[in-house]
Order: sequence, then structure tokens, then C-alpha cells
Amino acid sequence: MAYNLRQEMTKEERFHPGHRLCAGCGAGIVCRAMMRAVNAEDKAVICNATGCLEVSSFQYPYTSWSDSYIHTAFENASATASGVEAAYKAKKKKGDIAEDKNVKILAIGGDGGTYDIGFQSLSGAFERGTDFTYFCYDNNAYMNTGTQRSSATPPFASATTTPAGIESVGKKQDQKDLTQIMVSHGSPYVAQTTLFSNMKDFHEKAHRAIYVEGPTFVNVLTPCPRGWQYPAEDLQHICKMAIETCVWPIYEVVEGEYRLTYEPSHKLPVEEFMKLQGRFSHCFKPGNEWTIEAAQEYVDKRWEDLLNKCK
Repeated sequence: MAYNLRQEMTKEERFHPGHRLCAGCGAGIVCRAMMRAVNAEDKAVICNATGCLEVSSFQYPYTSWSDSYIHTAFENASATASGVEAAYKAKKKKGDIAEDKNVKILAIGGDGGTYDIGFQSLSGAFERGTDFTYFCYDNNAYMNTGTQRSSATPPFASATTTPAGIESVGKKQDQKDLTQIMVSHGSPYVAQTTLFSNMKDFHEKAHRAIYVEGPTFVNVLTPCPRGWQYPAEDLQHICKMAIETCVWPIYEVVEGEYRLTYEPSHKLPVEEFMKLQGRFSHCFKPGNEWTIEAAQEYVDKRWEDLLNKCK
């Protein structure tokens, strides 16, 4: 679906204000845009793994969601989605749901509930061919419980369980590339995007993922002001720098075919992304310059690997 800003602004909201997410958090924007990507005439069931989003958008009896919403345990959003799909098919077969009624099944979770704790149920749902779309709002750590590192935390980022100090420069391990892992599951559609400019890239990928039959996956880099340590108003700029430095490439994989959806005209050095966030401030101290060089080598290698796949 081609993105039309004027048309989008006339749509009825399906994720409402009044939630408890922090100012400058990207998760609420992900939800709002995700629900805008569902056709107005269709219904949706949202399966939300425990995390920042769940505790902030649904505290009984109050909710920010217009559509049917299920709070799942940390580890089983995808398994819940599989159960919803089975019930939906059974009710349609019995005639309890009209044939012309279309319900889209969506699951959403942070990187803790997706990359790590929820990966088993995510992988299982994709292996079974569940017809649903999983959105990961990747904020690079377990933010809801105090910024502990996850497998999505980038190297050298300081977290409460990998703090920077006299003998430490933050997380030592590389970042898991979950988008590539989901491609290897044989999904008909996998995409990577973030929050920037007029949301065109996010909207088109979200809509495509939701309306492709089978298990689909959208990975969204979603900055966290508390964990990343940046001023709330810098959200969009940080997303832009993630793209322009190729820290977070923007691409999609359609039936196994890689398509780069944005390529910087002039790739910026990775320090332009890192210097905006307190979690990397130790990297700029005397004696730690090697971390910036290592981060640049890491990003360059992953970028070149992606370019080769797209060619």
C-alpha cells in the first residue's frame, strides 16, 4: 500500500494516547503506526509479550488498544498468536464468524521477549506456518526491569549487567542479527525498519507484512530515552543517525529476495550515532578510542554482507 500522509491523518486511531510510556519512547509510535497499517474495515487481535509496552498500555480496566488485546507471558506471545489463529479458523469453519470478516493476528514484544525469552515460541510459530505478523520493538535491552543487557544490545553499550567501568567497556559480545535468523525460517516476508521522517518506510513494510499470508516478521529499532540516555526530543535524530551510519540498515526480504529500501548517499561514521547516547559515553574517554574503531569495523562488515545479499 502506497503511503499517503493526508489519508493516514484521517484514519481513526486504534492505539490511543493516555498510555504510560515515557516521553521520547518509540514503542508507542510503533503501535500507532502498526495499527494504522491494518485496513480500516478489518479487525485485529494483538498478542503482547510482557514488557514496557504491556505495563504502559494496558492496566485493567484501562487500555490504549481499540482492538482485541491479549497480555501474554514474557515468553509466549507467538504461541498465543498460534492459538488465536487456530480458534479463528475453527470458528470460521463452524460459521460463528462470517466468511467475509477479516481478522489479522498480530504479536508484539521487545527484544527481551523476542530475541531471548520469547525466541523459542517465535521460531516454533514460524516453523508451523502460523498466519500472523510479529513486530519486535527493539530497544536493545531489558528496559522494563532496569536496562539489563539482552542479545540485541550492541557491543560496547553500557547496561546495568554490563556496566562500563575501570576494567570494562560495556557489553563484549556482538549483537544477535535476529532479522537474518527469521529470514532463515523461510518466511515469505521479513523486514527491518525504524521510526524516521514521514513513516513511509514503516507503514509500507507493516502493511505488506500484515497482508502477506503466512508468518511474517518486522524488526523495528525503537530507541529508549531511559536506557540509551538521550533527551526525549532526540528520538527522530537518533533513528536517522542509525540509518545514515548503517548501524541499522533498512531492508526487506520478499520470498528470499533481499531488497535494500534505503542506502545512504554518504555513509556517516558510526561515532555520529554513538555520541548521541550516554550508554556509549565511556567510548569517547582517553584510552577507549579503540572501541569506536572496533564498532566501525563491526558495522562495516555487516553492511558489506548485506550489500552482497542485495546484489
